[in-house]
Amino acid sequence: MNISGDFKAIEVAQDEGVLWLTMNRPDKLNSFNVEMHGEIRDVLARVQVSTDVRCLVITGAGRGFSAGQDLADLDMSALGDVVEQHYNPLLRTITSLKIPVIACVNGVAAGAAANLALACDIVLAARSAKFIQPFSQLGLVPDGGGTWTLPRLIGLARATALCMTAEPVSAERAEQWGMIWRCVDDQQLLSETSVLAHRLATQATTGLAFTKQLLRLSQTRTLDEQLDLERDYQQAASKTEDFAEGVDAFLNKRIPTFTGR
Repeated sequence: MNISGDFKAIEVAQDEGVLWLTMNRPDKLNSFNVEMHGEIRDVLARVQVSTDVRCLVITGAGRGFSAGQDLADLDMSALGDVVEQHYNPLLRTITSLKIPVIACVNGVAAGAAANLALACDIVLAARSAKFIQPFSQLGLVPDGGGTWTLPRLIGLARATALCMTAEPVSAERAEQWGMIWRCVDDQQLLSETSVLAHRLATQATTGLAFTKQLLRLSQTRTLDEQLDLERDYQQAASKTEDFAEGVDAFLNKRIPTFTGR
């Protein structure tokens, strides 16, 4: 399935199993408006049923990832509805996609956009990138799953301070804290992201999806419950074509060709 369209607020490009979704409002630092939400929702719905897309990369055009919500495109009297209609479905979709999702953070990631990036499976950030929780400066609370994700990534003390002070976190510090996977030099960001995305796209993506689900479920399970889940998911993984291919390739000392089935 070729995922394309006449998009205005995003750009989409496919490359050998990798779909690049680029937020494309650079004059507004790629801030979210209703149009962008709708276009992203449309693309993700098609990704969910595609057999061709085996890894998703989310990034931003121009000098930043995204400044978060465009305040000029906001109904100030119904912020809860905006969160419920746009951000919550987006985060639920991203975290449940049955393929790896990479955030390629090429500059400032603020507000809900920072939390969108942190909700992805793997985050690579340019050395010049910063992660900011600016909600307190507006008298608001973090959304986009930030109050769930941040304490689990960096601990309650750091998460509380970041959300209350709105202090920016550099990509280097984010890597040191375990907030992201890797900080890379700006000029290497796209190439390193591409290498990683293509590597993941050639893997047994059903097994990766099971791994992703297990890791996320572990946040709310006891050890005994998690052991049972591992048993069940391992049984399901052993029934896939990719498992049979992996075993055959191992026994015959060749590189496996996985299909995601």
